[in-house]
Amino acid sequence: MNTYLILSGFLTALMSIVHSIVGELLILIPLQKAQGLPAVRGSVHATRSTLRFTWHITSVLGLGIAFIFFYFARLTELNSEQIVILRILSLTFLASFVVAIVGSRARHPSWMVFLIVSILTWLSTL
Repeated sequence: MNTYLILSGFLTALMSIVHSIVGELLILIPLQKAQGLPAVRGSVHATRSTLRFTWHITSVLGLGIAFIFFYFARLTELNSEQIVILRILSLTFLASFVVAIVGSRARHPSWMVFLIVSILTWLSTL
């Protein structure tokens, strides 16, 4: 078992679940009550629905990536193609770190998880 990938999978799954729950409570529910949202396709309801499903799609994608980490973690040896996939994921998490730290001015805690997962995933390929 690759401990680095187990940790990457666990952190990614946890972040995805927290993203959905906390986002629903602190962002989406208040947005549902907000006035003045733009009308998508002529409907504020469509705007609210779009915000909700796109928010949760992000979490679903994160869970999918977590399961990719868990899948690779069980392998005893990684071949060169698997290493490329994991390094792409590592660089994706590194880019997410940059976007999160710059975009939130380091106020949103996701940047820490993105950075840790990026490092752990890269280490798993060495």
